[in-house]
Amino acid sequence: MEVLREKVEEEEEAEREEAAERAEWARTEKMMRPVEVRKEETTLTQETLRDLEKKLSEIQIPISAELPAFTKDTIDISKLPVSYKTNTPKEEHLLQVADNFSRQYSHLCPDRVPLFLHPLNECEVPKFVSTTLRPTLMPYPELYNWDSCAQFVSDFLTMVPLPDPLKPPSHLYSSTTVLKYQKGNCFDFSTLLCSMLIGSGYDAYCVNGYGSLDLCHMDLTREVCPLTVKPKETIKSEEKVLPKKYTIRPPRDLCSRFEQEQEVKKQQEIRAQEKKQLREEEERLMEAEKAKPDALHGLRVHSWVLVLSGKREVPENFFIDAFTGHSYSTQDERFLGIESLWNHKNYWINMQDCWNCCKDLIFDLGDPVRWEYMLLGTDKSQLSLTEEDDSGINDDDDVENLGKEDEDKSFDMPHSWVEQIEISPEAFETRCPNGKKVIQYKRAKLEKWAPYLNSNGLVSRLTTYEDLECTNILEIKEWYQNREDMLELKHINKTTDLKTDYFKPGHPQALRVHSYKSMQPEMDRVIEFYEMARVDGLIKREETARTMTEYYQGRPDFLSYRHANFGPRVKKLALSSAESNPRPIVKITERFFRNSAKPAEEDVAERVFLLAEERIQLRYHCRDDHITASKREFLRRTEVDSKGNKIIMTPDMCISFEVEPMEHTKKLLYQYEAMMHLKREEKLSRHQVWESELEVLEILKLREEEEAAHTLTISIYDTKRNEKSKEYREAMERVMHEEHLRQMETQLDYLAPFLAQLPPGEKLTRWQAVRLKDECLSDFKQRLINKANLIQARFEKETQELQKKQQWYQENQVTLTPEDEDLYLSYCSQAMFRIRILEQRLNRHKELAPLKYLALEEKLYKDPRLGELQKIFA
Repeated sequence: MEVLREKVEEEEEAEREEAAERAEWARTEKMMRPVEVRKEETTLTQETLRDLEKKLSEIQIPISAELPAFTKDTIDISKLPVSYKTNTPKEEHLLQVADNFSRQYSHLCPDRVPLFLHPLNECEVPKFVSTTLRPTLMPYPELYNWDSCAQFVSDFLTMVPLPDPLKPPSHLYSSTTVLKYQKGNCFDFSTLLCSMLIGSGYDAYCVNGYGSLDLCHMDLTREVCPLTVKPKETIKSEEKVLPKKYTIRPPRDLCSRFEQEQEVKKQQEIRAQEKKQLREEEERLMEAEKAKPDALHGLRVHSWVLVLSGKREVPENFFIDAFTGHSYSTQDERFLGIESLWNHKNYWINMQDCWNCCKDLIFDLGDPVRWEYMLLGTDKSQLSLTEEDDSGINDDDDVENLGKEDEDKSFDMPHSWVEQIEISPEAFETRCPNGKKVIQYKRAKLEKWAPYLNSNGLVSRLTTYEDLECTNILEIKEWYQNREDMLELKHINKTTDLKTDYFKPGHPQALRVHSYKSMQPEMDRVIEFYEMARVDGLIKREETARTMTEYYQGRPDFLSYRHANFGPRVKKLALSSAESNPRPIVKITERFFRNSAKPAEEDVAERVFLLAEERIQLRYHCRDDHITASKREFLRRTEVDSKGNKIIMTPDMCISFEVEPMEHTKKLLYQYEAMMHLKREEKLSRHQVWESELEVLEILKLREEEEAAHTLTISIYDTKRNEKSKEYREAMERVMHEEHLRQMETQLDYLAPFLAQLPPGEKLTRWQAVRLKDECLSDFKQRLINKANLIQARFEKETQELQKKQQWYQENQVTLTPEDEDLYLSYCSQAMFRIRILEQRLNRHKELAPLKYLALEEKLYKDPRLGELQKIFA
């Protein structure tokens, strides 16, 4: 009998499994097609159906074992409120309405999958999905827009796959539980994000539908990282300058047209060959990057968020994948179909065909033909009617009757059973689980950290690779926060070994960008500054081994450009630094903006100091009505010759070209004064170039110290990290604790130890009352004396230790190191502080001891338990 029973049970189990597989196939086959189309196109033969059923039954559903588990067994429900564990009468009524709606839907659409209406919550209580949404406006300004909300949900939670990728989950947890454990599936992600978006004023809905494999598994390895996409540069169309009437014609082109045509053909062939190779390479890469065919394509259940246009100035409808926080168009091919959607007010079923994914769906929720709603109390307007249709329903009686029927059938959605969604400041700042999260993109890896988690302030790192296997690094971008040196971004190009640092305003040297290959001086580098934070108006400084170029703006002398050429450094016998042995300057070129206060022929546009050749070249600004500018060149000579005789200014020392010659410029006195002025300017320019070299050395030294220290700034309001605020808070807590202990002491029963010596319940005699009073006062007096002796003993001990330390210092003063002296001085300072405190406590105790004794005596006299004392004194 036992064997027969086991065989029967095995046969029944096999039949149940076969029936379940057939039912599952029927649901998955029919859920992507509308009712009308399925009824018309069900012409498959029985053999084809069996073959398809067999193939589908062989499909294995892989579930990664590495992904974290999040089940009801891992949730502590002991501290959850009553609304999580029970349903109100209105919620029970809503569940009955949902069951009735589900039965009607199953009867009218038997080939559609069951509706996702009231899954179980963490307490195994069925809850309607709309009541699981809790619209909440977060108290953080960063979470007011949809993109920041979506990014926060994506970073804060860890993805957990659905137990069965072909069916919605049987449980839908509250957003408070999901936030507490920082885990959830796609439905948990969407519920939390939708609650935040509705609270922020968006017209958002949770969607139950079907997605691609990458979307359901949060696989971004075939997507380009958004941080690597460069914004499109707007090309400004240059206005063509109309040719002037009297312009000089260009010279005639004497090149052979045949040769030019042959060269053009040759270049076209080369470009065609390059395009062909590039196209072949792109096809090869696309073939390598192409995803493998998914056996469950179109059947994988997924949940995301739909945001409709209208509210918060949203121009058009779009989807948000809560797993990644990215937005997608409603035409995107990753979203394969929609079964239903809901918000905190109503529930809608999609009655449209999803054969073309979601591209042809119309999201007019007021259209009952396309979207079947469950409750009449929806805020969506009904389908707009034409004028002809609208003319037939203008009767007042019909409108009143229609309104009465709607009032009778309407049902308000109960309030959400979920508690208020709260995110603590610590959790909001930490963001990622355990403070770190890694996202793998196509040829890129993005790492995120919580602020202050890394000692150098690193919060994000983007590593870009050359190949799909992510082995050859192309570049690295690192973002920083709370740096004292205001470092915001560090960009490292592994191909050229070029490093670029970007700074926020506030650096001691007003740095904005620093590009370099090495921190050694006199190497190739580009330094950009915040010109408004500098007195000299310096914008950028470019340096190489032999040149230095500076760009200025907003200077009173209208200087815009300075370029210095250096010669080889003169070798010295002794070791010398760059400061003591500067590079010799060979040439200095300076350019100036136009000074409208001067005439153009007197306003210098460019001056060149040829120090090696002892020449100075000037070029003036060109007037608007001229086609060329004036020039002047001075032969700079020493003021005295080898014999000490003064050199007289001669006409050959100044070579000039003037567009409109003037008499005063030809005089030797004018030329002599101009040359003397240029000599002074040359000396000043050489000094400024030398100061620029010293500033570069200072910047490099400062940057090395900042990179070694990488100190972080802490706000005064951050009491947990700010040491001064922490010490002050601890001191205040200590004072409050001492005050509490002092109050507890005053509330102690001072007669309890002495009354315990007597039989309980016995009335005190006069002699016993006097004896108790004397014993209590004597004991209190002895305690006061012991306390004074204890303070005195500690005072003497500290004094003796200080004297011993001073004697040791006198004996070893000669051999002590500076560190030992600092330790000695620190010890002396602390010891003197302790001695002063003990002395103050002893003096204060001596002053207060008699007062405390008298106060205790007064309390004993007034104590009702010692009533005999009052009779004696009375």
